[in-house]
Amino acid sequence: MDITAALRELGVAEDTLSAEEKAALDRNGFLPLYGILTQGEVDKFNARLTELTAAEGAEAGLEVHQEEGTDRLADLVNKDPMFEVCLSHPRVLAAIHHVLGTFKMFSLNSRAALPGQGLQGLHTDYGEPVQPGDYRVCNSIWLLDDFTAENGATRVVPGSHLGGVLPGQAMADPADDHPDQVQLLAPAGTVVVFNSHLWHGGTLNSSDRPRRAMHSAFCRRDIPQQLDQKAYLRRSTFDRLNSAQHYLLDVTEVDIKYP
Repeated sequence: MDITAALRELGVAEDTLSAEEKAALDRNGFLPLYGILTQGEVDKFNARLTELTAAEGAEAGLEVHQEEGTDRLADLVNKDPMFEVCLSHPRVLAAIHHVLGTFKMFSLNSRAALPGQGLQGLHTDYGEPVQPGDYRVCNSIWLLDDFTAENGATRVVPGSHLGGVLPGQAMADPADDHPDQVQLLAPAGTVVVFNSHLWHGGTLNSSDRPRRAMHSAFCRRDIPQQLDQKAYLRRSTFDRLNSAQHYLLDVTEVDIKYP
């Protein structure tokens, strides 16, 4: 199995993204893909994430990290077959492939910014600056609520992935507004793929409800995963996935340690 065979098995073709979409992703560092999930699917995801958050309690999100002012979950691949779409959707995978070339899953998590919380400084999802084209990580935000100016929609600085510097190297305080920043305003069911070297961060949720999303991130195959799938993936999960999904998780049968 290689990336070409895996993507073909999952329905990705050369024209899955248009030339205009690829150019926008190159230029801006992000690409909204509308209507990936139906409202019914969004409702089911929100219900399941609410159940998991309650069940895991104080340990929710510990597989990766916790964040004050948010509800976080991690290792979603293991927690319900419904999350498989986040590592299998052809449009999303085509965009990831365009940025990274050969890749594997980095992690699959969720984040709900609570009312009055959620503000992040501008950051990238890789701790070192990289040169344009030498990208290591690419993320996708699966919107489970409408992202609005009031509820903490993610802000990005278009084109900042091309600069080869981190926000902390160029800004006195990355928590400040940036003159070129825009918010990712879009309806629930949208997936926004963004180059993880793009400057981005959550904004303050000024509404009276959580602002919910999933984050399905991928990395080059020579980069360590944020969540080591070899250490976590369960036999029951492995058995229900196909060979292309095994490849994207970078796990083989001999790696499985748990039932």
